[in-house]
Amino acid sequence: MSKTKTPGLYWDKETGKGSVDKRIDGVGRVRHRFTASTQGEAKAEYHRAIAHAKTLAATPKFRSFREAATKFLTEENKVSLDRDATCLANLDAWIGHLTLDQVHQGTLQPYIEHRRAQGIKSGTVNRELAVVRRILTLATRVWRDSENQPWLPSAPLLRKPDWGDAAKPYPLTIEEQRRFFKELPPHLVQMALFAVNTGARDRVVGELRWEWEVKVPEMDTSVFLVPGEFTKNATPCLIVLNSVAKMIIDERRGKITTHVFGYRGKPVDRMYNTAWKKAWTRAGLPEGKGILSGPHNLRHTFARRLRLAGVPLETRKALMHHIDGDITVHYSPAEVGELLKAVEKLNEVESTTMLRLLS
Repeated sequence: MSKTKTPGLYWDKETGKGSVDKRIDGVGRVRHRFTASTQGEAKAEYHRAIAHAKTLAATPKFRSFREAATKFLTEENKVSLDRDATCLANLDAWIGHLTLDQVHQGTLQPYIEHRRAQGIKSGTVNRELAVVRRILTLATRVWRDSENQPWLPSAPLLRKPDWGDAAKPYPLTIEEQRRFFKELPPHLVQMALFAVNTGARDRVVGELRWEWEVKVPEMDTSVFLVPGEFTKNATPCLIVLNSVAKMIIDERRGKITTHVFGYRGKPVDRMYNTAWKKAWTRAGLPEGKGILSGPHNLRHTFARRLRLAGVPLETRKALMHHIDGDITVHYSPAEVGELLKAVEKLNEVESTTMLRLLS
């Protein structure tokens, strides 16, 4: 086989056998064997081999979803990381081996259908897909390779599955609340009464800490500024205290050094436990498939009573932390006063006899 005038091209016109052996900057060594009848065909084969090698070199080499998931679990610092790890463990057999560009609605659909067949609620699957969505977003917007290129050019749109299985909320009437709270142990009564007067989620109530309290001397009161890592939408939220919530806070002072609520000197991280479930049953409240019976009902009760008290929609959204705004972080006494006036209206709806439960 003889060398031609084209560097890296070798071709024997008698046998028709040829080869390419050439180093190219940014590509590496290109080696290719071929058969050609003429020198023109040999050169054409040579250029095709070079072009193909350059195309392969320029094609992004995507990392696997498993590698991205490992990076996420290693670098993220959030309270719900253990739950995220469980979600990713469920997903690994289905998409862990795929490259990031191969993860999209089509490749996730078999997993979604599998979970539905298992009887898993669509809300649970949504939480799992939220972790996938977060990883793909980080791969697009944050993570970079050694050449400052994103791990993924763009993140795909993932639809939220909904097969109509979400439990319906059950806001409590005054009588139902009184009946239910009487069945709860005292420490849960305090937590529940605080929740129904502030709209705070179960997790926020359980995690509420004294270091989050911010004094508002202009109004002779205080508020709690909850860090984003403890909220559902990952943004700080402001909790204002009406007279009932403030009374509960004052009663809890000095009981536990770190957290506001607790039992026997130790924090209680959530209200929804066996005592709650038994109290709900003893109070004769509805339960079963399709009916929400947990602490989230207190949040719905809070929202409903605000509406019945005539609180404007925008103010209700701010109190429910459904909108982002400067008031959640850079509040002013006037803004706090507006929210405080709104939650104080709950006392016009809720009977003051509930306070006797705290004694």
